Amino acid sequence: MRKITYLFIICINVALLSSCHIYRNYQRPENLPTDSLFRDMDNPSVSDSLSLGDLPWQEVFQDTLLQHYIQYGLEHNTDMQTALLRVDQAKAQLTAAKLAFLPSLTLSPQGTLTSTAGSKTVKTYELPVQASWEIDLFGNLRNAKKGTQATLLQQQAYQQAVRSELIAGIANTYYSLLMLDEQVAISQSTLEVWKEQVRTMEARMKVGEETENAVTQARASLYELEATHNDLLRQQRETENSLCTLLGMTSRSLERGTLDKQIFPETLPTGIPVRLLSRRPDIVQAEMTLANAYYTTNQARSAFYPNLNLSGSAGWTNALGQAVTNPGDWILSAVASLTQPLFNRGKLISNLRVSKDEEQIALLNYRQALLDAGQEVNDALYATESAGRSLESHRKQCRELERTVQTSEALYRTGNATYLELLTARQSLLNARLNVVTDSFTQCQAVINLYQALGGGAE
Repeated sequence: MRKITYLFIICINVALLSSCHIYRNYQRPENLPTDSLFRDMDNPSVSDSLSLGDLPWQEVFQDTLLQHYIQYGLEHNTDMQTALLRVDQAKAQLTAAKLAFLPSLTLSPQGTLTSTAGSKTVKTYELPVQASWEIDLFGNLRNAKKGTQATLLQQQAYQQAVRSELIAGIANTYYSLLMLDEQVAISQSTLEVWKEQVRTMEARMKVGEETENAVTQARASLYELEATHNDLLRQQRETENSLCTLLGMTSRSLERGTLDKQIFPETLPTGIPVRLLSRRPDIVQAEMTLANAYYTTNQARSAFYPNLNLSGSAGWTNALGQAVTNPGDWILSAVASLTQPLFNRGKLISNLRVSKDEEQIALLNYRQALLDAGQEVNDALYATESAGRSLESHRKQCRELERTVQTSEALYRTGNATYLELLTARQSLLNARLNVVTDSFTQCQAVINLYQALGGGAE
């Protein structure tokens, strides 16, 4: 009868513990806003489960020089190395959490010398090995281990997020440098044409075929173009220095390709939104933060239950508590202690309340991370399409303005157009050429942002 009663009590305790989540594993929340993350759900790009983010970065960025820089940055970037060390720390903490289930052993040798009223000195010694073992009846150690596992996954996701961001950052900076190279080249060629035009006008002014007002206006335009060209050179040098810092090297001149030679995948599929849950490192990190908070709450609950510890010692001694020296013999002891919190000035209740609030905050952050991811994918996808349309329009504009400049030059030489008309045509053509370069870079940047938004670059 007594055994049945004990078994009944144990069953009740297990049921109570299960009902209060102490032994339950973390489960992903329901009703996540994954089904409506992408605006154009009828787009063929979201009909396939695979996305652009599933491609290796070597297939997305096909410039061999850029591939070399990305590989170098992954090996030498400071933030990347720091993230790897954080993962190593989390692995060490998980190992410690697993070993917490085992008893702890301590060797504590002791020796004494005793002498009273000039009597012979008595030498005694003990060589005990002490053991302590916490019995995890109520899930404290288990939840600590589970929380540490979530922390490890969180740090691994952070490391993948740093990797993805680093790849995108190197590619963006590299393409920015290519854009500035093109703009500097266009500015330089325009500057040479302008200088020749000023020399021609100065010669014509000497023979009375051009007014001084037109010459001074041409010079002013030349000086403005020189200032703009100098500013582009400054941006070019700063961008090159920024790329070197990102790669983890000192500032230097970097070999690079050209913007018009860059090739990207022909199709840019986004896949289904639910893939973001496991593909994007920052979302995985947010979920592991939630899981860690869940197990921290379980630990706060388990603090209300008793804590059972077993301890003991075994060793060799030459004294068994007597005044005279005895032959060596074993000394053994064992203690079991059960600690049940009764009143702790409200700390346990407060800790549980704080843990629950932290869990809700982590849940809100997780949902917000999903919404932010959806926005980034939508923005990048539309930006890619928009940049393509703008690029085509500006290319058409360039072709028309080239004809306009040719016509204006012919009319100006025959005296049928003013210099202001020629100046306006050339300035418009320069701006249109710069816009074509900017649109090409914007298109590259949009592809990079879409690749990163879909979790590209993570291992």
